[in-house]
Amino acid sequence: MTINQKLATIQTKFKSKKSRFNSFGKYYFRSAEDILEAIKPYLLEIGVAVTINEELIATDPMPIIKTTAKLIDEKGLELEAVAIVGVDLNQKGMQTPQQFGSASSYAKKYALGNLLLIDDTQDSDATNNHGKKPVSKVISKQKLSDVQKAVDYIKAGGKIDAIKAKYDLTSEQEKLLQA
Repeated sequence: MTINQKLATIQTKFKSKKSRFNSFGKYYFRSAEDILEAIKPYLLEIGVAVTINEELIATDPMPIIKTTAKLIDEKGLELEAVAIVGVDLNQKGMQTPQQFGSASSYAKKYALGNLLLIDDTQDSDATNNHGKKPVSKVISKQKLSDVQKAVDYIKAGGKIDAIKAKYDLTSEQEKLLQA
């Protein structure tokens, strides 16, 4: 089997459950550790190894971590996928080592996800609305007068960012409010 065939075999059979729960956002997600645990049975069976390397590639104005996930076969042939993540040093409630650790974990998860073709459409970052209510649901539950209040707020000089902070707006809805 070629290294491409080995990777394709893993990609089509691989499953990693979302075993972790974010109580703030109320969603399940998978971590890099979950992915690594799920891939271990394939390593000996298919004759490959997986490695992860990290590199600090920029520091100004924001530190940037480049993470490379590699699949290596017994012949030494390699396939790799990369994820690049910024480190938010202004993230409240975290010490600097925690900020780097959080960015590192995130980059590992996405480098592995890129290598193994993990579908992120059902991942926490794809489904998390970060506490915002979708506008379509809100409008259907509210009176038209409430929508008019939003339009009047914008016309009176209010900022659309205040509305966007509370609701997810489609581009059409945003254009409507700015018209």
